[in-house]
Amino acid sequence: MAIKVKGLRWWIIGLVGLATVINYIDRSALAIMWPDISEDLDMDKNDYALILNIFLIAYAIGQSVSGKMFDKIGTRAGFVISITVWGIATALHALARGVVSFGVFRTLLGLGEAGNWPGAVKSNAEWFPVKERALAQGIFNSGAALGSVVAPPLIAVVWVALGWKMTFILLGLLGLIWVIPWLIINKNLPAKHPWITEEEKQYILSGMNERENQNKAEGEALSMKAILSHRESWAVLASRFFIEPIWWLFVGWMPIYLADVYGFNVKEIGFFTWVPYVGAALGSLTGGYFSGRLMINGASIDRARKKTILVGCLIMFFGMIATILFGDTPIKFVGIVSTVLFGFQFVISNIQTIPSDLFSGKSVGSLAGLGGSVGIFSVIIMNFLVPVITDNYSYTPIFIMIAVFVPLGYLSINFFAKEIKSID
Repeated sequence: MAIKVKGLRWWIIGLVGLATVINYIDRSALAIMWPDISEDLDMDKNDYALILNIFLIAYAIGQSVSGKMFDKIGTRAGFVISITVWGIATALHALARGVVSFGVFRTLLGLGEAGNWPGAVKSNAEWFPVKERALAQGIFNSGAALGSVVAPPLIAVVWVALGWKMTFILLGLLGLIWVIPWLIINKNLPAKHPWITEEEKQYILSGMNERENQNKAEGEALSMKAILSHRESWAVLASRFFIEPIWWLFVGWMPIYLADVYGFNVKEIGFFTWVPYVGAALGSLTGGYFSGRLMINGASIDRARKKTILVGCLIMFFGMIATILFGDTPIKFVGIVSTVLFGFQFVISNIQTIPSDLFSGKSVGSLAGLGGSVGIFSVIIMNFLVPVITDNYSYTPIFIMIAVFVPLGYLSINFFAKEIKSID
């Protein structure tokens, strides 16, 4: 008799969340150890911006490619390929000697890490009823925040003991170890998983809309042209273009900001930059819970998503203004950034869920991946501007630009998606 596991869907999202923790530990390592790496290899902030953008170009391409890959081969095999690629890429950073070699390894890292996002959206659409998906996405996104909480002190401690090269090697092993429990627990989809209870299976399947169940039966998949022919799809693309740079500004540049403005070394960066991501983790969970509760209390998907996104955008906007006006000490700065990232994660869990609100089956990963690519394109533009503007002026114009993006992100959702609902 096969074993039965209660709440199997929570084990699945827990593993996806853990993969995201590893994802962010691996990607954060370069920024956190940059003061030491740059001194060791005689590199500067412009080199860093170029390496960061090489990663992001690969990451943007990887979002769309991996979205299609996950739709084609499924989430089980898709995650194995993605995390194996980025784990190996992380370890290879130990061999880097300059911009070219870092660029090659960051390209490989970006292609691998990109799969985590469309894969998670697709996995949540497979394992969770509609009303629980934003919460599931919040749990997944809290992995990004938790990884950013864990990464600075963890990397600082290992760096102090072993140096930057060995740190990259050890971090690369984390992803390869994760593959083992993933293959053991994620044996199949809910309808065919041998460990799922009958009660949970019926709960998941009955919580999906009619089109999802129909598409699962027919194996239906829309072309990208067909997906983009729907106005609502552009709500995902436009909102991610405006909202995505807010997160990446702090992930990519906060360690450099603290080094530039306050003269922090690697150890000081490691024990300061984790603080804002506590706020981000709380935002991930509360944003998903908030929209879920609205639906349980009778709100439509459209009303629940848009109200949650509005609340998070207001928090982000006023947080960015506060960063400009009051963030004049390291403690004030990281405290205010905590609020900004709380708002970001409150919002993004719901934006990332919209592809599964609109489509189903083999179309979800494709739209989610393209949305990620568009968002990263905006981040690439920002990263080219940061060293130019900060070298000639300060970080303030960048903060102002990002603050303006917040209302544009919210308005774009309302403009393109008059109503967020399943597209027939």
